[in-house]
Amino acid sequence: MGRGCLHAGTSSWSEKSWVGPFYPKGTQPGDFLRHYATVYDCVEADVTYYRVPDSRLVDGWVEKTPDNFRLCAKFPKTIVHCGRAAAPDGDRVLVPEHTAVDTGRFLEAMARLGERCGPLVLQFPYFNKRAFASKDPFLDRLDAFLDALPSEFRYAVEIRNKNWVGEDLLQVLREHSVALCLVDLVYMPHPARLADELNLVTTNFIYGRLIGDRKAVDAKTDTFDEIVLDQSDRLKRWARLLDKMLEQVPDAWIFANNHYAGHGPSTIDELVENVEMLDA
Repeated sequence: MGRGCLHAGTSSWSEKSWVGPFYPKGTQPGDFLRHYATVYDCVEADVTYYRVPDSRLVDGWVEKTPDNFRLCAKFPKTIVHCGRAAAPDGDRVLVPEHTAVDTGRFLEAMARLGERCGPLVLQFPYFNKRAFASKDPFLDRLDAFLDALPSEFRYAVEIRNKNWVGEDLLQVLREHSVALCLVDLVYMPHPARLADELNLVTTNFIYGRLIGDRKAVDAKTDTFDEIVLDQSDRLKRWARLLDKMLEQVPDAWIFANNHYAGHGPSTIDELVENVEMLDA
């Protein structure tokens, strides 16, 4: 197999403070995605975490993007979190009785993307002992949920309990050809560190999310029009990791959040530049 392809973009495209530094001045929100798709070949939709998108919204995404564009999306909160407040409800997470309807509606909506549909992400919150006494009940439930998902989509799983990322989780993901989401989050180990101890490749693609430290960025800015936090060293570690992993898979999908360094487009551009320098 030849070297894989890096698909890089941002987490969402709707930030109004990008007008000027990224979107041309005067660009209206309804035209953000259309312009975004002239710069990047993929994006991660954040809106789907908060509600199942209706057909009109998804059809608009299709109309505004070219055939080769890929839109990745998060499963709704009602499936992966289920809490009515900040704390997740462990009695309902992934339980078919509580989540089957929204799962079906979400996948039906994503099917409208056709070939434009990228991997779909189960972004789980941090689960404390009240939600799950240990990782084993969660892994049993995850195993059953993944087994019931239709095979025509690609999936990734994001775990935010650092002690839950181990061989038992990776084995569940491998059995279902689901990617482990490589997450760069303030209280999680850097994916490059995990890769020193574990084989993080669980299917035929890589999925990564640069989330960072929300509090650190919010302390420096209330807009997202420029870099305010130097993440160069972490991005170089990412680049070295991706350089190795792209020898093992045909595709890697990587998305940068504004809260990683202050401006998602600048972050992802720096990462891509680092990877290209290694590959030169």
